[in-house]
Amino acid sequence: MALGPTDKRILSLLQSDARMTNQTLADEIGLSPSPCWRKVRKLEEDGVIQGYRAVLNRKKIGLGVMVFVRVTIDSHSEADARRFEQEVAALDDVVACYSIGGDADFLLQVVAPDLDAYAEFAMAVIRRLPGIKEMQSMFVLKEIKALAAWPVKA
Repeated sequence: MALGPTDKRILSLLQSDARMTNQTLADEIGLSPSPCWRKVRKLEEDGVIQGYRAVLNRKKIGLGVMVFVRVTIDSHSEADARRFEQEVAALDDVVACYSIGGDADFLLQVVAPDLDAYAEFAMAVIRRLPGIKEMQSMFVLKEIKALAAWPVKA
C-alpha cells in the first residue's frame, strides 16, 4: 500500500497524540474534518493503524527490570517453532518476541518488578518452554531511547 504525504502526516501526528480530536488533526494537516476522518478510517481498515493505546511509564507501574533474552531452540521444525511461539505469545511478562537470524533463534523482551521476580520467571517459565536449548539474559542497565513511534518519512 502506497502512503501519500497526507497519510504520513496523519500517522506521525496520531503517534504523538492518539487522543487528538479529528478537528485538531484536520486543522494540523490542512483538511476539513470529513475527508480527514475518512482518511483515518481508511488507514484503520487497511491495517496501517492497528489500534490506539496509552503509553505507560513501566517503572511507575512497578516494572523496574527489563531484560532481553536470547533463546536457541533445539529443533527447527515448523511445528516446534510454532509451539514455542504460541507459548511465548501467551506470557504477559514477555512484552515482545522476535524470530531472529544469527546465533540465536528468538529475542524476547521481558519485564519484571525486580531481579528476584525475573529470576523466578526465567527459571520457572522461560526455561520450561518447549524446545529450549539455550538462553542468555541481557539486563538493561539504562534505557536510552525506548520505542515511542515508528519513523514515518515524508
